[in-house]
Amino acid sequence: MTFRTRVITATVAAATIAVMLACLASFITTRSALLHSVDVSLLSQASQNTPKGGNDETQIGAYVVLVLPSGQTVPSSAVPVDAAIRAVAKGQSDQVLRDFTFKGHTYRELVVPLPKGTDITSTNGVYTTKTTTAELFIINITGQITELRNLVRTLLLVAVGGLLLALGLGLFLARAALRPLEEVTNEIETVAETNDMAYRLVEGEADELGRLRRVFNRLLSTVEASQTLQRQLVVDASHELRTPLTSLRTNAQVLTRARELNPEDLSQLTGDMVTQVDELAALVADLGELARGERSEGAIESLRLDECVDECVDTARTYARIKDIALEAHVQPSTVLGRHDRLVRAISNLLTNAVKFTPSGGQIVVASSKGAISVSDSGPGINDQDLPFVFDRFWRSPTARALPGSGLGLSIVAQVVAELQGTVEVDRDPVLKGARFTITMPIAPTEAPVGL
Repeated sequence: MTFRTRVITATVAAATIAVMLACLASFITTRSALLHSVDVSLLSQASQNTPKGGNDETQIGAYVVLVLPSGQTVPSSAVPVDAAIRAVAKGQSDQVLRDFTFKGHTYRELVVPLPKGTDITSTNGVYTTKTTTAELFIINITGQITELRNLVRTLLLVAVGGLLLALGLGLFLARAALRPLEEVTNEIETVAETNDMAYRLVEGEADELGRLRRVFNRLLSTVEASQTLQRQLVVDASHELRTPLTSLRTNAQVLTRARELNPEDLSQLTGDMVTQVDELAALVADLGELARGERSEGAIESLRLDECVDECVDTARTYARIKDIALEAHVQPSTVLGRHDRLVRAISNLLTNAVKFTPSGGQIVVASSKGAISVSDSGPGINDQDLPFVFDRFWRSPTARALPGSGLGLSIVAQVVAELQGTVEVDRDPVLKGARFTITMPIAPTEAPVGL
């Protein structure tokens, strides 16, 4: 079933329910009013103790007759007497108010019980009943019933006309209401066919369709930005891979003349190739990390930040010891929200970066408290003009281009921190005079005291 069909069906169904309820309410109200008027007339006559009299040929107005416990009527009448009337006459039942049909006419009947000793007034005088009796008050309602039947026919015609009108309005409204949606659909199909992510829909007014257009435009902007980043990543990656691959190719060609090389040159050549392979492996690993995007698998959980920092510092001490770098850690317990593997990767990248740029005999200081981690070093620091590019992919300062690395480490740090809803900043440490990177993570909302 198409959306248009569902709209038409819903419109017709709603109109059908409304029309049927209105017709039913109209019929019930009219019938209740007519019968209530008749009942009031019968009850009023019964309360006045109307004299018995009349005959079964009376068609208009009230007809009164007495019924004895035996079922005999006074005066004698052809009015049907059933078990319900006899029960009232015997004093076994209360007052009865009902309809009955007699000789093709419909009557409204009120049966009132009369106790023994009731005075009955007639044209011949006043009589006192010796037994319980029932007094029947009958009024012809054939005309009212006929009017009700005419009303039912009229309401059926009105209902059919209303349904036809609802169907026509449903078709018109569905066409008018869905035309803008069809236009949006056509535009989206155009984007899907042309793959033109720069295309933007006309947002229109501030209604539901306008909101849909604006949301789709934001989606197109996100996809376009993602495609741009992917293209740039491929271009940058190919550029970065070209240099080590070219060097490896050159060294491999030289190795074909290994017999002509002395042992020292051969050892240096193979060492260079191993280093280049390591650089390629590190670059591939970093590219894989960036390819994970801004969202990684796994739920965000409460983590002991001090334990993550200690884990990373223990690993970094090995590399710092090789360069005779003093690595100090001042860690206080705190709990943050994050993913363990991603957070450890970001902290490790900062420590690796600090070890790389800190000269032999230098110093690195790591501090952590209240959801924040800072890594400071005594290296050359970062120039002010280079600060805006520090976290760009494959960006390397002029002074760092001679050092090993892919230029992706700090990009991964920025990506991980953004994914975990944190922030990362870089400035110059006032004591060590080198670079200082500071990561701030969201603190766990129900953080309990730790270290006790």
